[in-house]
Amino acid sequence: MKLTLTAKVQLYPTSEQVVLLQQTVEAYRQGCNWVSGVVETTHCLQQAVPHTETYQPLRVQFGLRTQMAQSVIKTVIARYKSRLAHGHPWTRVQFTKPALDLVWHRDYSLKDGGFSLNTLEGRVLVPFAMPGMERFFDGTWRFGTAHLVHRQGRWFLHVPMTKDISETDLGELRQVVGLDFGLNFLVTAYDSRGQTTFFPGRAVKAQRAHFKMLRQTLQRRQTPSARRRLKRWGQRENRWMTDVNHQVSKALVDQYGARRCLWWKI
Repeated sequence: MKLTLTAKVQLYPTSEQVVLLQQTVEAYRQGCNWVSGVVETTHCLQQAVPHTETYQPLRVQFGLRTQMAQSVIKTVIARYKSRLAHGHPWTRVQFTKPALDLVWHRDYSLKDGGFSLNTLEGRVLVPFAMPGMERFFDGTWRFGTAHLVHRQGRWFLHVPMTKDISETDLGELRQVVGLDFGLNFLVTAYDSRGQTTFFPGRAVKAQRAHFKMLRQTLQRRQTPSARRRLKRWGQRENRWMTDVNHQVSKALVDQYGARRCLWWKI
């Protein structure tokens, strides 16, 4: 049995490192949008085809390093496949938020109490918030492809971690609960007793679409007041989404109680 979760780690880069990270995530975002245009035109989701056409321009035009260029192609294809799998029509995928995918050992690693991150100018060692993270560094957890994000002036590294769980590790656990996250259903829970529970997500999906429409409207105005309102709405959306996640987590705990093993399917 495997236990998988995603740790949200706050980073504390220096001012010089912030400049490098900003340049890197912006180049990555622009590269994703350019590759997205190629994929939207060719309708080809086989990685070898867009790789042949886009790899060198990503390296030369956008200055991306080898692994970053390959990650851009994989990220774009994965986003198209996800949209199609959810029933969306074939339309061009836009990448608007500054973010960067980092492959374990190739683009990021743990070194000297910090995360060593790949940038356009090479590796930088960035300190991070250690409290609560110690248990993941005992050698039993495997790190996956991390997601570097910049949000409200702060930097975070979302790190997926997987660990093998044996029957002896389960101890007195009474049942196992699998969780699958989605859009129309926020969470679908399936326990070892064969019971399935659905947490509807259509209302949340509609509210997120409302926030997205407001953001797009304010972004088109390009005025100081619009930017201030955009910041306030962004903070309101974050607080609302945090509250939604808290309610779902509390509902799961209330339903299944203590001494459960939750398998998070990301």
